[in-house]
Amino acid sequence: MRTGIGYDVHRLAPGHRLVLGGIEIPSEQGLIGWSDADVLTHAIIDALLGAAAMGDIGKYFPPGDPQYKDISSLILLKKVKDMLLEKGWWVVNIDATIVAERPKLREYIDRMCRKLGETINIDTGCVNIKASTSEQLGFAGREEGMVAWAVASISEEKE
Repeated sequence: MRTGIGYDVHRLAPGHRLVLGGIEIPSEQGLIGWSDADVLTHAIIDALLGAAAMGDIGKYFPPGDPQYKDISSLILLKKVKDMLLEKGWWVVNIDATIVAERPKLREYIDRMCRKLGETINIDTGCVNIKASTSEQLGFAGREEGMVAWAVASISEEKE
C-alpha cells in the first residue's frame, strides 16, 4: 500500500467554464488553464502519480502541448489510471478537498464522486470530496482562484 498527495490551483475569471471532478458547475467565473482547468481532478492525478513515485501531471501532460488544449481532465485521469495498472498498481481510495468561496458545491459532490469513481473504476464509496472556504482569506478568499488538495492510496493487490 502506498499513499500520495496532490495539490493544484487555478485562477478564476469571467467567461470560463467551471469544471470540478468532471462536472460542469454553473458559475459567474470559471477556471483558467491549458486543459479544462479541473483543479480537483488535477490534484487527484498528482496524488496518484505521487503514490506510485511517477512524477507529476506536468511530466505527462505538459501545458502548451497542443494535444492537451481544452482536453477533459477525466481523459487525463483515465490515462493515469491505465499507467498505474501497467505498473501493477490499483487505486484503493481518493480523498480530496476543494477550497473556494463560491459557488457552493454541496449539491455537486455526489455527482463528482460518481464521475471520478467511474473514471478510475473504483466504488463511489472509495471517493470522498469535501468543499471548504478559506474564510475570505488569501487568493481563494478573494475569489481570484481555487485550490484543491488530494490524497490517494494505491495497492499492488486489487482490493
